[in-house]
Amino acid sequence: MSSAGYYSPVTRSRMSRRDFLKLLAAAGTVMTFAPFVDWGKFLPNTKTAVAEKAKVMLPDGSQANIHTFPVNHSEVVIYPKTDDQVLNKESFRTWQLIRLPTELQGNVDSVSSFRLYSMVCLHLWCLWRYVPRGPSKIDPSKMVNGNGQCPCHGSMYDPLTGKAYEGPASLQGPPSNALPRLDIEADSKGDLWILPPTWDLRKNGIVGYGRYLA
Repeated sequence: MSSAGYYSPVTRSRMSRRDFLKLLAAAGTVMTFAPFVDWGKFLPNTKTAVAEKAKVMLPDGSQANIHTFPVNHSEVVIYPKTDDQVLNKESFRTWQLIRLPTELQGNVDSVSSFRLYSMVCLHLWCLWRYVPRGPSKIDPSKMVNGNGQCPCHGSMYDPLTGKAYEGPASLQGPPSNALPRLDIEADSKGDLWILPPTWDLRKNGIVGYGRYLA
């Protein structure tokens, strides 16, 4: 029994299943490529780019130095930096330079006292910030460990490793639970330099997507 515009329950079931599979395929495509869209605007062309070190430049225009950068402190660093000020405001170029607190050996004049992580939260791409170790605002008699905190949904990151340990980012599986990280070195004067990164999940990571911890 059939007429124009009428489909049997079996036919409706088959069409529903087919549409559902199409929807899954489309969603999978979006989830696969979404993390790379913005980054692709300025990611250096690996075939033509010359691998060079870059100065760790602070917002005041000076180069970060291990002898003068405060312990338990952070500053925003733009990388890769261009001559285009509009382009430099891209979230995916924004990194957080952290000097660890004394409790984490941040008082040692060495690059081991520093971390340079992408500020793009791995949950929904808000920009997190480093909250220094210090007295709790709720209870000043208690100390709060320094960590990266996202103001949007409460994800928190361990400054030692860049791994999310609280909030929605911590519920994501590897590599989407650890922030991309840039490697740095210091010259004879103590000035900090960014070493040429390898944009690979098992090396420096991919901004907006994450990094596998060694």
